Amino acid sequence: MSNELKSFLEGLDSLAQDCESRKGQACSLKALEELRIEFLGRKGRLAGLMGCLGKLENCDKPAGGKKANEVKQRITELLDGWESELSVAESSQALSKFDPSMPGRRPWAGSLHPVTLVMEDICNVLGGLGFEHVSGPEVENDWHNFEALNIPPEHPARDMQDTLYVSDNIVLRTHTSGMQIRSMLKQQPPVAVIAPGKVYRRDSDLTHTPMFHQIEGLLVDHHVSMADLRGTLTVFVRKIFGARTEVRFRPSFFPFTEPSAEVDISCVMCGGKGEADGHTCRVCKGTGWVEILGCGMVDPNVFKSVGYDPELYTGFAFGLGIERVAMLKYGIGDLRMFFENDVRFLEQFA
Repeated sequence: MSNELKSFLEGLDSLAQDCESRKGQACSLKALEELRIEFLGRKGRLAGLMGCLGKLENCDKPAGGKKANEVKQRITELLDGWESELSVAESSQALSKFDPSMPGRRPWAGSLHPVTLVMEDICNVLGGLGFEHVSGPEVENDWHNFEALNIPPEHPARDMQDTLYVSDNIVLRTHTSGMQIRSMLKQQPPVAVIAPGKVYRRDSDLTHTPMFHQIEGLLVDHHVSMADLRGTLTVFVRKIFGARTEVRFRPSFFPFTEPSAEVDISCVMCGGKGEADGHTCRVCKGTGWVEILGCGMVDPNVFKSVGYDPELYTGFAFGLGIERVAMLKYGIGDLRMFFENDVRFLEQFA
């Protein structure tokens, strides 16, 4: 046996003995990992010795390599055994601190978002009145979002302050009325649809956000009248806010309906009295009424856009903001609370 091989084998034996003597230092899994790196790491002590293997004579290398593998296996088994012992000890220590007599902690139960709850309520009420649920793209072309709805290029609703444009002809939809157009293009009357979904405007304050939710409804058939519109919305409002809710219609203007109206309901906070606890109601500002939605009879120009004969058919349309209804229904004063994901707020709806 050459002196070089003898020195190499003695170094390996010394390394294994040193590792065995270090057991007392491995008092935690972290310390054990540091010990593993010291002996078996890429730059560890065994790797340093293995660098000398290449300097041995060719006839000595098999014996040196065999011994190195035996030492590596021996050190690995030692470290693995210590790791198993430490794991059991740490588990036992953790269990010793556990008090089985302590009451358990109930996990936090999630709930549907208040906007989702209100949207489902509205869809259920309108679905019960015979309206079919439809959905469509949030990125809409100019024709479906504006022109087919009797909103010409020069109309103020086209102003960049209101609409988020993707390109000259593509926008993030400003309302879900585009689905009314798509529904009429797919079928001949009778048509009764509601289109809930996200819409986008360039606006942001206490009562407006760049993205919010709307539901718009459409009914087209023979002999549909303003009386049908009033009856439908009165039933809808009282299903959502209660049977004693008063409803009034005020003349208004929308480019896609004629005549048009805005619908007010008696204030849900003060009961229509205009004051609460001796103070002016902050919701209705003392008027006793709160605006809830816009509506009207479908303009004949809209029917012409989709190929309906306005001499044969009439219809009504309406639209409302989901967040607006949720604020009134739950007494929420700041629209931004719907989007902040504060668990303290959301868990109230569980």
